[in-house]
Amino acid sequence: MKPYQFAPNDTHSIGVEVELQLIDADSMALKSACPAILQDLPAEMRDFVKPELMQCYVEVITKVCHTVSEVEQDLRYKLDQLSKVAARHNTRLFWSGTHPFSSWHDQEITENERYHGLVKLLQDTARRLVTFGLHVHVAVNSGDKAVMICDRILRHLPTLLALSSNSPFWNGRLTGLHSQRSKIMESLPTAGLPPLMRNWSEFVWLVNHLVDTGFISSIREIWWDVRPHYGFGTVEVRICDIPANLEDTLGLVALIQCLVAALSKEIDSGTYQHDCHPMMVRQNKWRACRYGMAANLVDPYTQKPLPARELVRQLVGHLRETAAELKCTDYLDHVTAMTEKPTGAERQIFLFEEKENTADVVRDLVEEE
Repeated sequence: MKPYQFAPNDTHSIGVEVELQLIDADSMALKSACPAILQDLPAEMRDFVKPELMQCYVEVITKVCHTVSEVEQDLRYKLDQLSKVAARHNTRLFWSGTHPFSSWHDQEITENERYHGLVKLLQDTARRLVTFGLHVHVAVNSGDKAVMICDRILRHLPTLLALSSNSPFWNGRLTGLHSQRSKIMESLPTAGLPPLMRNWSEFVWLVNHLVDTGFISSIREIWWDVRPHYGFGTVEVRICDIPANLEDTLGLVALIQCLVAALSKEIDSGTYQHDCHPMMVRQNKWRACRYGMAANLVDPYTQKPLPARELVRQLVGHLRETAAELKCTDYLDHVTAMTEKPTGAERQIFLFEEKENTADVVRDLVEEE
């Protein structure tokens, strides 16, 4: 049994991982350009731009940041450098949770022993993972608290999914869902909503059990919508589609940092954790996946349906004091602005109805970035 030791943090520092599509600048199709781009990157960028399972995308990683403003500065520089290198390979970056027309059948697996092992084990369940998400780490001061926050943040995960929904297409078809990515991810054996856990000890026991019984080979194969990360000492929120642009991404980062910080403070003050039935979370996640911000989500406090946009505004209002403490008020205010405009999914659907051509949808969105 491995004794996973949680690395505690004294502040709610942030780390952000952004998964972006690599597309051909002419055809707008996914392009297996990652190996060539990585070789061409400046040396100081190579620890922060990583390959993923498929060669048609890259993951851009921030350093450890203390404010959302630092995240913005970090990502803007790295994305600018990455875009310039990609352009030399006739490649563009595309912000969407799925690609509107390129098929998963055509994508090349990254030459990596771990990735090939996953494909051998999971077969088409892995090959279909041509999806692109946003992962946000927020530091906390103990493993027990990380587990408790994973429990308490569950009720808010559907709201984050609705707000970030940006994947209405799959294999050239409008799926009828605003987040097709979330359904693809749920097909993994250890993905979706996490089980309820009481403390760090139970989390360690569960991971060891899964490894010892051969269900997973390492803790890295826990792909829940939110999970504790022992090495970084964080709560990692993984439910979001990659949003449509950097500004919306930063708004979500601020919202997630504020949520984790506010829940941490509630735990410290001894606030009672009232029941939020797992089926209510599951119900809301489906509605967020299906309708995005047009969904009516069950309010976790009143247990009555409420338009997702109104639920987001209420949540932002609840977190304003925390945002001031974390110096991210302007970024949190952008989340309110996001409720007044189409989501990424709604924008893609509108463009397709107007142009009736998925390549033109991609081209218009890339030009808007």
